[in-house]
Amino acid sequence: MTEIETWRKWESQTINGIYPLRRFLGKSNHSVVFLTESAAQKLPSAAIKLLPADAALAEGKLAQWRRAADLSHPNLLRIFDTGRCKLGGHPFLYLVMEYAEQTLAQILPQRALTSEEVRELLNPTLDVLGLLHGRSMVHGQLKPANFLVVDDQLKLASDTIRAAGAAATAISKPAVYDPPEAGNGVMTAAGDIWGLGVTLTEALTQNTPSRNAEQPETVCLPITLPGAFAYTLRRCLSHNPANRPTISDLKTEFGTAQTANSVAPRELPSDVPSASGVPPRVVPAGQPDSSPTPSGSPADEAAHSSSKLRLLVAGVAASFIALVVVWAFMRPFRAHTPSQPASPSSAVHTTLQQPAAAAQVAAAAMAPKTLISEGSVVHEELPVLSRSTRRSIHGRVTIPVQVTVDRNGNVTAGTLESRDASGFFRRLALEAARKWKFTPAQSQTVRAWLIKFELSRGGAAAQAVPLAAAS
Repeated sequence: MTEIETWRKWESQTINGIYPLRRFLGKSNHSVVFLTESAAQKLPSAAIKLLPADAALAEGKLAQWRRAADLSHPNLLRIFDTGRCKLGGHPFLYLVMEYAEQTLAQILPQRALTSEEVRELLNPTLDVLGLLHGRSMVHGQLKPANFLVVDDQLKLASDTIRAAGAAATAISKPAVYDPPEAGNGVMTAAGDIWGLGVTLTEALTQNTPSRNAEQPETVCLPITLPGAFAYTLRRCLSHNPANRPTISDLKTEFGTAQTANSVAPRELPSDVPSASGVPPRVVPAGQPDSSPTPSGSPADEAAHSSSKLRLLVAGVAASFIALVVVWAFMRPFRAHTPSQPASPSSAVHTTLQQPAAAAQVAAAAMAPKTLISEGSVVHEELPVLSRSTRRSIHGRVTIPVQVTVDRNGNVTAGTLESRDASGFFRRLALEAARKWKFTPAQSQTVRAWLIKFELSRGGAAAQAVPLAAAS
């Protein structure tokens, strides 16, 4: 039995009679996370983290969590409850927090973020860090797994927050996201800057900085790192904490210094070279601007009006093309019309997640008929994709799931037929497949269906094909 299978054995347990362990979500080197809920606290969905209660560190960890729970910021993950419990006869600490739909760590194996997406991520991140550092607190573990999405809003994990300079309440092996000075067991604001620098580098390139073999105290940035970020990230990854920028510096540099032809030349930290060893080219501040100055003449106004007209025409054309693409995408997933019924042996049931107006039309077309064959689908469920999740998809992600259906038409088991997609998307597909319902069988028959999910930026679609029945 694997370690994950061992943890899944606890899915039927309840923590302190309040928090049922609904589903195993994942684990780290020192903790596990389950999906939970609490009717008493009006929490229909939450995450509960469990970690062994080390006698020497337990009280310090609980105090750390309670202080973090007192913080209020829209981009900090909310902490609902903390405490002690027993599971399988062993003592644990538990932390109940908001359930996140996705993390940056789940997106990066699929693709790197664009420069625009990183800038969108930076604004709330710097705001949170500014709040913490202003109160002599630190985040402590800035890494992709702790950048989460809740209802399409970026949030930072809050269970790692502690007082600046305080000793760590857990012992773990240093990672690339930990600053060089973390060996002494304490974290400072400059340490957060290091973690942010590594995370942003990975977000933009899908690679973390590497150590320089000849100079162990230096790191090399991936050569694919966009030049607009290179200067600031070099400073974030300076071996000397005193050379790293503050949150105020970063707000200034990422807000204005990243604009092309507006970066004033400054001395680069010598301990953080680029992959090529050549600093990025910058344009000195005060250099004459070669672009023409608007004159405000009638000719200029006419040119401006003509430009707006061209943009309007281009927008209309783009909208028309988008409609054609959507129509073409929907064609393979149309439901059969009444004049062309499909036999149970060859029927293919399909559905598509669409905007509200289109969904109403589709629902009317797919309304239940008076007579439903034994091989029909009664209820289908699609993976719920948040806006940020859809934006992370390039092309189409196909996930086939084979399900076993009992005599009553309920799905009793589901098996993933492919592991090409990420674990996050496979889990969504498997959860959706288990909620499908089919017409009851007239005999003691166990049936099998193959449900093929397709995920794209346009939403989720599914095809269901009946397989051979087994008595």
